[in-house]
Amino acid sequence: MTVPFEPAALGDVRFNEAGLVPAVAQAYDTGEVLMMAWMNRETLAETLRTGRACYWSRSRQAFWRKGDTSGHIQQVRECRLDCDGDTVLLLVEQTGAACHTGARSCFFRRMEREA
Repeated sequence: MTVPFEPAALGDVRFNEAGLVPAVAQAYDTGEVLMMAWMNRETLAETLRTGRACYWSRSRQAFWRKGDTSGHIQQVRECRLDCDGDTVLLLVEQTGAACHTGARSCFFRRMEREA
């Protein structure tokens, strides 16, 4: 089930004790997982309202619209909420790199099992 692009859907989101919910950005066309960030009520409402991914920076304690400084915009095609209501999935059209390192995805480091 897809959450509609409307602020009324915010009532179903279970924010943590800090007022945040994890948000996973996934490429709409390929399904590739691009990044994970945090959203608060304001940034999620802004994302639903504008169709552009907005996050909450825990390190800067500030609103962060993806691409405002880098140009690497995430246009949201779908916004979904998991079964427990405690994780958001954004299906996005990614312009440029999703990761601050310049990589397409933040998940480029592979962890290996010890032999």
